[in-house]
Amino acid sequence: MPAERAQEPWEALHALIASADPDQLLAFLGTLPPAETACAISRLSAADQRRLLTLLDPADAAEVIEDVSGTQAADLLESLAPRQAAAIVDQMASDRQADVLGGLPDENAEAILRAMPPEEAEDVRQLLTYPADTAGGIMITEHLAYRQDMRVSDVLGDLQAGRDTYADYHVQYLYVVDEAGTLRGVLRVHDLLFAPRVAPLSAVMMPEPLKVRTDTTVDELRQFFVQHRLLGVPVVDDGERLVGVVLPEAVEEASREQADRQLLSVSGIIGGEEFRTMPLVLRSGRRLSWLSLNIVLNLIAASVIAVYQDTLAAAIALAMFLPIISDMSGCSGNQAVAVSMRELTLGLVRPHEIGRVLGKEIGVGVINGVVLGGLLAGVAVLWQGNPWLGLVVGGALVANTIVAVSLGGSLPLLLRRFGLDPALVSGPILTTVTDMCGFFLVLSLATSLLPRLVRS
Repeated sequence: MPAERAQEPWEALHALIASADPDQLLAFLGTLPPAETACAISRLSAADQRRLLTLLDPADAAEVIEDVSGTQAADLLESLAPRQAAAIVDQMASDRQADVLGGLPDENAEAILRAMPPEEAEDVRQLLTYPADTAGGIMITEHLAYRQDMRVSDVLGDLQAGRDTYADYHVQYLYVVDEAGTLRGVLRVHDLLFAPRVAPLSAVMMPEPLKVRTDTTVDELRQFFVQHRLLGVPVVDDGERLVGVVLPEAVEEASREQADRQLLSVSGIIGGEEFRTMPLVLRSGRRLSWLSLNIVLNLIAASVIAVYQDTLAAAIALAMFLPIISDMSGCSGNQAVAVSMRELTLGLVRPHEIGRVLGKEIGVGVINGVVLGGLLAGVAVLWQGNPWLGLVVGGALVANTIVAVSLGGSLPLLLRRFGLDPALVSGPILTTVTDMCGFFLVLSLATSLLPRLVRS
């Protein structure tokens, strides 16, 4: 008798949902690693997903949602009634609240916020005003701050009284503020425990602490934590008021998400993440928006060939070299794009330093262009026995390589300077321009030397 097939996690999850036993359901989910949980939930029907979240206690449902991506979490909450979703969101950490609600349509997010406690909802609304890839967008608002005129004994008493609430906080430092909420200092737990009980906080705190502003980017935050081995950094607004704390792990997660978005953009997935569990029409539309643009850009590049069709017909050997020149130049340009993107991410180059980047890239373009152009010219001469053909294709590749690396190196900086996503736009623009330039250089040179090319 054949061995019985092992039950898949989503099949077991479906059976437990049907049994309507929240204790067994929670126990089973506790055995799954986060990736397995996300996979199992994604394979459930929409009805089962809703039933799963409603069977669990809101705090347990919030923990389950922690294991899925922000896009998946938003889809799960969107399927619930606003009051049910609000009860779950209320149990999440503040940064996760903003992440999930930010992925919902405005009207859905607002309906959930209206069902939340007013004070909590106001905090989330404030977080939603910050861009996702900034300190304001990834900070947590659960932190401990005390006025500078309080005594050590007052703080210790508050910590003891609020221990049940504070147990869920990432308490590594305590922050000291004035009456207006302006950050004045930071207090290590060690210093608090061993300070005289009657001492004011202003006497035991570390004044002028390191801090970041709400608009500090994820790239800048990553560099900050490389330079300063801290367990967290306070975030202040334009008025120097303490508004939250950024943790190193939040920066690492935001960096990974940023890299994922760039990869999707470069690959032509427009509008955010795509999962195969998403509606077919949505997935198709996101891909078509990119593919349609590429059709237009390729038609523009092909129009150059149409202008020189007589030259191409007379020297048909050129047809073999057109795609080679286009592809080689495109590869060189993409290498320059990758370097610029990496340097932008690491903060090694500024968006206004286009002249510096051009100077560096032109040197590489000249050397690589001469080497590659010489190789291609040699192939042309050996194949056709015509040195003029080698001059045309080799010279065109040299010139187009210089154009490609110059454009590839500077375009990401230029796009970033105007607030556009370099990863999204650099690819199609670079491809179109290098194709057009390559076709134009080959065919215009060939036109001027056509008698010598045809005679051979």
